[in-house]
Amino acid sequence: MRNPIDSPVSVLLDAVKRDGYSFVTAEVMQPLLQASGDLSDWDSFAASWNQLGPDPYLAATGRQRRRRHGTYAATSNGAVMLVPHQPHYQSLQYNRLQGDIERWFEPLDPAIANGNSLLTILAFCNRFFGSLTPASLHWHVEVHQFRIEANATSAGEPTPEGSHRDGVDFVLVLLIDRHNIASGTTTIHAPDGKPLGDFTLTHPFDAALIHDPRVFHGVTPVTPLVADEPAHRDVLVVTFRSKS
Repeated sequence: MRNPIDSPVSVLLDAVKRDGYSFVTAEVMQPLLQASGDLSDWDSFAASWNQLGPDPYLAATGRQRRRRHGTYAATSNGAVMLVPHQPHYQSLQYNRLQGDIERWFEPLDPAIANGNSLLTILAFCNRFFGSLTPASLHWHVEVHQFRIEANATSAGEPTPEGSHRDGVDFVLVLLIDRHNIASGTTTIHAPDGKPLGDFTLTHPFDAALIHDPRVFHGVTPVTPLVADEPAHRDVLVVTFRSKS
């Protein structure tokens, strides 16, 4: 019989405690999500990235990406609830490019916000991140759908602010799709800039789990493999910030 200490969740928890982050392959992540709930609407969930609106704040700086945003409240007993739409805010300390402003993005489509796949992902995060900080009883949760587009004349920038922290406690980055792109390598650094690791989210369900106060993260620009064909990188980013 397998020792429960060696379960995939325990291995990931140990990695995050030890290193401040963990790269999770799809072969591990997808079963963990399936054990947390229902992914029966995954196809429509993934297809919703085709309906993202432009990021007007980033476009003002000459860069392009598409996104939607939603906010939830989570409690230690496992309940995760959608709350009224609100702005996304980061201080300049955490976002040198767009800090100290309230940014309003198009809200998550209601069918996606309350759909099985997203609620399953949030349930996994609530249990996983909650087990790392059991004293936290209430969480402020934000969900970001990102599509980074690239073309022959302009590389796509998944993290235009550079290597950064998000100003939260924990971050999940989950790959939804990548089409006709090269690179997009996630880099992890210590606060003093020392490289700690790198990996590329290549397959749907590949993921990164990050303890935000301990490490910085960034993603290298993406470029098209075939210059005259559409190219994009779709990710879901979920952040958990303790409120108590």
